[in-house]
Amino acid sequence: MKKQIENRTDVEFLVHQFYAKIRTDKEIGFYFNTMIKDWDAHLDKLTDFWETNLFAVKKYKGNPNAVHNEVDARFDGKITSNEFGIWLNYWFQTLDEHFEGENVETLKRRARKMGTFLFVSMFEHRKKIGETSTEI
Repeated sequence: MKKQIENRTDVEFLVHQFYAKIRTDKEIGFYFNTMIKDWDAHLDKLTDFWETNLFAVKKYKGNPNAVHNEVDARFDGKITSNEFGIWLNYWFQTLDEHFEGENVETLKRRARKMGTFLFVSMFEHRKKIGETSTEI
């Protein structure tokens, strides 16, 4: 029987398992491995993000929009919905492998919305800075 996501320890486990997959993926791993220099700090920050997102604790400090726009610019606007789809599939897979319950479904919905929001933001940012990439 899988367990419910009940606390920070569960979220931390999820984040670590998820990014272990992302880091080794042949299609998207290089984006993360190029940009992230301190994985321990990054995983801690993302645990804060998802803990804040799920349990409404005030731990996360950051601006995901700005960070993702910066990453997209670093890779010349080449990040597409395909990369977000791969990311989302790993998120769902990791959740389903280890957990069950309402919080799993909540994290799936929020990740889907967040991915869409971040990609649209990146696309709009490209237009503002004069990028010519129009793939959605």
